[in-house]
Amino acid sequence: MATQKSSSNGRSAKAGATKVKTGAKQAKTGAKQVANAEKNQARVVAETAVDIPVGAVLAVTDRVGDIVEPFTGRDTAERKLKSVRTDVRRSLKRTERRGATARRKATTEARRTRTRVEREARKRQRTVETTLKKNRSEVESRVRKAIDEQTSRAQDLVDQVTDQIAALR
Repeated sequence: MATQKSSSNGRSAKAGATKVKTGAKQAKTGAKQVANAEKNQARVVAETAVDIPVGAVLAVTDRVGDIVEPFTGRDTAERKLKSVRTDVRRSLKRTERRGATARRKATTEARRTRTRVEREARKRQRTVETTLKKNRSEVESRVRKAIDEQTSRAQDLVDQVTDQIAALR
């Protein structure tokens, strides 16, 4: 009967250890997800930073091609140049506004993502710590109980042997 109780305590300790390992694996998986989210966000920001100047260069290239067209007369050329300057100025302002808007959006999104990921990481960490503490307390109480039971049995055996020795005298 003593063998059954000690083996069930051994199984419970193993179950507690398994729960601890599972919690650690979940924490590791969460950390990987955080790293992937940060990597994806960085990629999006980098793409935005490249797309805006490339788009601006293409727009400017189109405008320069229109300016280089041959003009029929001086007045026409001056009107055309004035019109082109105005268009370029407007386009530049529009591009600047779009760039600022894209930058603000990307920054805001990055900040939100970072905050969300940090919050999730803290939550997972608290969960793992709570589980570890609970499992540790449970294992400690089971070990104490097993030690107390074994100590009591040993004391009973000592008392029996003492009584038998006394009876023999």
